[in-house]
Amino acid sequence: MTGIFIKRIYDPYDEKDGYRVLIDRLWPRGIKKEDARLSAWEKEAAPSNELRKAFNHKPELFEEFREKYFAELRTQEDKIRKIDELARMSKDQNVTLLYAAKDPIHNHARVLYEEITRKME
Repeated sequence: MTGIFIKRIYDPYDEKDGYRVLIDRLWPRGIKKEDARLSAWEKEAAPSNELRKAFNHKPELFEEFREKYFAELRTQEDKIRKIDELARMSKDQNVTLLYAAKDPIHNHARVLYEEITRKME
């Protein structure tokens, strides 16, 4: 079955990952580019620097971050185009969104995943 998936970039590579796309604005610490086995690095899909810094991975700020990131994803043309592209791709192959954050719940990958799946409906 094809679809969209989320995974930490530090997790082991799996052939089933399909199209592996790093969605962080900054390169993850400790990962060599040749070891990442990326299909793409889509910095434009990441939250703005201002939003990323304001959130600072604090769970208590996640809901506010989530709403502001949705606003970015729905109003910025580069982000809209990237979401549409990833949604289309996931119909034909697995697409795995890779992120570096330690918290698997309170991170931008979850919000981006939500927006992409909303577009797929």
